[in-house]
Amino acid sequence: MKSESKKEPVFLVDGSSYLHRAYHAIRNLSNSKGFPTNVVFGFTKMLLKLLQEKKPKYVAIVFDAKGPTFRHEIYEAYKANRPPMPEDLALQIPLVKKIIKAFNIKILEKEGYEADDLIGTLARRCEEQGHEVIMVTGDKDFRQLISPRVSIWDTMKDRVTDYDSLKEEYGLEPEQFVDVMGLSGDTSDNIPGVQG
Repeated sequence: MKSESKKEPVFLVDGSSYLHRAYHAIRNLSNSKGFPTNVVFGFTKMLLKLLQEKKPKYVAIVFDAKGPTFRHEIYEAYKANRPPMPEDLALQIPLVKKIIKAFNIKILEKEGYEADDLIGTLARRCEEQGHEVIMVTGDKDFRQLISPRVSIWDTMKDRVTDYDSLKEEYGLEPEQFVDVMGLSGDTSDNIPGVQG
């Protein structure tokens, strides 16, 4: 009887989350010409931690694309409460992407979609191919994607949320988080909940 070889885990990094975490964690860092480098430094530090600790064979970094998404067509006020991206953060994104490419890591983004959408699709496809999937993010919206083979690793808290720990903590199946968020709303995305 031929034994089935275990497939390597796939790490899907929420690059947009990493950018904002780096930006808010480190302030007032720039080069000798005054160009801001806090995001470049913080993002690279988080990326190195992932590469050194987990030594992933398969890893991709996923970003939100510029511009509106299909959600804006459904609900115009989606994320309307958020201020525009700070210029000193936006200036550093091309440098961050150069660093990612220098590590020979795949960068993914698609016009009209958020990183969440791409990560969700990739997580399911990789899971169907027999891979364990680790979504590297602190975003609570990803809870709905957890399954017995798909988990979340919040590197800032060094906390892994898998299927069993999610059910134990909340008493819910992952797919029920869609209903919970629909009922309660999400102030960070400017989505109102159900009245009453």
